Amino acid sequence: MGCRASYREAAASLGELIAQSGFELIYGGANVGLMKVLADTVMAHGGKVTGVMPHHLISKEVAHPDIDQMHEVHSMSERKELMVAISDVFLAMPGGFGTLDELAEILTLSQLRIIDKPLGLLNTENYFDALLQFLDHGVAEGFVRQEHRQNIFVSKDADELLAMLGNFSPVAIGKWIDDIKQESQH
Repeated sequence: MGCRASYREAAASLGELIAQSGFELIYGGANVGLMKVLADTVMAHGGKVTGVMPHHLISKEVAHPDIDQMHEVHSMSERKELMVAISDVFLAMPGGFGTLDELAEILTLSQLRIIDKPLGLLNTENYFDALLQFLDHGVAEGFVRQEHRQNIFVSKDADELLAMLGNFSPVAIGKWIDDIKQESQH
């Protein structure tokens, strides 16, 4: 849940906004943490919630029993693959290693143009600032391309972030693979 009430409050506000906007929440399916708060709030406001969870987590009884639909998968890799396939937008809230893993997956798939779906960070309490500084440092040092960094939308305000994600169009990446091949020759 994090150590601040503001994280739970942000999850609840986002859940209400998702439901009121008529969007479906697709998430890991857990009955714990901020994602439980988010899922419960979406359902409390009449929204649809779908989970995707590996067997081994379901057997540990962390699956949310009240969501509309649960996709049971074999592994965490299969979970991410299915979530990528059935989701239109990716939105991260403050979290731990699982959040970081999923962010890296979406950023990589976007960079390689395997997907053209928006990614947003709800930056509650400036939680993602250090990550954003790292990515900006990667741009400055020539390891991350600016056009890929621009594919991440960030806001502290859920309404603003959903509007940004709704106006997404893929950044024109051009011939970046040819560029990095040429850079690698020097």
